[in-house]
Amino acid sequence: MPINMLSLSTLSLDSPDILPKNMETCCNSTENGLDFIGLLDAKPPRPVHPVHVHRSFEDRSPSDLVAAGLSPRPVRTLETVKSSECLEGLLSPGRSSTVGTPKSGIHSFEPHPMLADAWENLRRSLVYFRGKPVGTIAAMDPTEETLNYNQVFVRDFVPSALAFLMNGESEIVKNFLLKALRLQAWEKRIDCFTLGEGAMPASFKVLHDPIRKNDTLRADFGESAIGRVAPVDSGFWWIILLRAYTKSTGDHSLADMPDCQRGMRLILSLCLAEGFDTFPTLLCADGCCMVDRRMGIYGYPIEIQALFFMSLRFAKSMLKPEGGGKEFIERIDKRLHALSYHIRAYFWLDFQQLNNIYRYKTEEYSHTAVNKFNVIPDSIPDWVFDFMPMRGGYFIGNVSPARMDFRWFVLGNCIAILSCLATPEQAAAIMDLIEERWEDLVGEMPLKISYPALEGNEWKIVTGCDPKNTRWSYHNGGSWPVLLWLFTAACIKTGRPQMARRAIEQCETRLSKDGWPEYYDGTLGRFVGKQARRFQTWSIAGYLVSKMLLEDPSHLGMISMEEDKAMKPSISKSASWTF
Repeated sequence: MPINMLSLSTLSLDSPDILPKNMETCCNSTENGLDFIGLLDAKPPRPVHPVHVHRSFEDRSPSDLVAAGLSPRPVRTLETVKSSECLEGLLSPGRSSTVGTPKSGIHSFEPHPMLADAWENLRRSLVYFRGKPVGTIAAMDPTEETLNYNQVFVRDFVPSALAFLMNGESEIVKNFLLKALRLQAWEKRIDCFTLGEGAMPASFKVLHDPIRKNDTLRADFGESAIGRVAPVDSGFWWIILLRAYTKSTGDHSLADMPDCQRGMRLILSLCLAEGFDTFPTLLCADGCCMVDRRMGIYGYPIEIQALFFMSLRFAKSMLKPEGGGKEFIERIDKRLHALSYHIRAYFWLDFQQLNNIYRYKTEEYSHTAVNKFNVIPDSIPDWVFDFMPMRGGYFIGNVSPARMDFRWFVLGNCIAILSCLATPEQAAAIMDLIEERWEDLVGEMPLKISYPALEGNEWKIVTGCDPKNTRWSYHNGGSWPVLLWLFTAACIKTGRPQMARRAIEQCETRLSKDGWPEYYDGTLGRFVGKQARRFQTWSIAGYLVSKMLLEDPSHLGMISMEEDKAMKPSISKSASWTF
């Protein structure tokens, strides 16, 4: 993690207010004050046909439902319920995940003891700017050197923001979105080079001057990061969070503001710029996302492609035609069609497709080529053949000329499910794979950020002998509790809440007792990470969001969308894709 923050841009409150007047006067977020009781559901049989989540979860916010005179908690028919045991299996030990908050005590069920501890620690992590909450710091470990863990990271704040939104506390999320938007307007320089205008910061820090009674913001756009890499995913997470705020509160005034519309267009301008690429995927440097150290993900990492796809869909739903928005909507439509086809076709791997690649011919020429990227079959790592079950599949880590990274990355695959980048058949296959390889991908502490770990000479070459990314540690096969919220959302989306329940119960055996670590080490995630910070805020928030999602699945609509039938390519129904 970077230490030197001297080169960071600084904004003082001696200058005019950071927020323009039209931001100060925008409408307050809407709170409907409804008490959502957890939705009962049955443990479904393994889906054979595509699984579709009830549209009311994803296309309407609770406020929209109330305005339409509908119940915000859709009731499913009990056609799939086999016994009362199925219903009991979906109920959490405590149906209220908001103990210790203003909404605690509204249910008669006894909550899990971890929830009170989680909410207390989450609130302790709040960061204030001029008396208003604007985010949460990355970690509060008093036993370790601070480094930059006392900053508000854009990606780290997302699960915290979702927890507050699900608890009806939207002010902090609105404040964060506006602060990040203003920081986007700053000039961003690294040495003699200026970053694109639409780049969002990786993080910002609030400096309090008790003598002058003055607050100052410092933002990091990558100039202090390890390797000096700009965070490609920050802009995507900002768009995703803006849409989550809009769906949760029903307040469209924030997204409709000219400054927010411009912010989205600036982010999209960076991503949709024309260049020399022959692919619709986004070309990235190593360490540009959650995997923020050298790990061989340069090129077209699945995490960035899935976030790119999701942010395009979310931005399209919020952009207004005025002020150039119509042109961007048209460009988004074209890119979405090309991107979905490319990822579904060339990143997908199941047993049949693995066998096809194993039999590829090389040096093919012309548009009739089957092996379009000239992948050499001998480059397939041995572990894949044992890892790939007969039932299941996943989007591999990277695809570029003569290179396929067969590693599993959970974040990209979960986002692909939530955004419907994965077809219903592919989404079901991803969940099948996790179920078949539970010990490898989930282990004793959910969830593996990547699989398998790089070892030996491969680790030396790919990571540059990184002492933090040793085998089965940190980003190199480490287990990250924060990923639990994405996994839970994917489980609900695919109709498999029992898998989320199992993972949450595993976390509850020791996550709080261990002091909410950042990550765990080992093939099973059994050991607290050797350099892991304790009281890591997104580990805490990830657990809270998982509990609230499982108890009230209507929250899924904040971070998920239904499949766009217009993007479905006219190709074979097979889960494997060969052209």
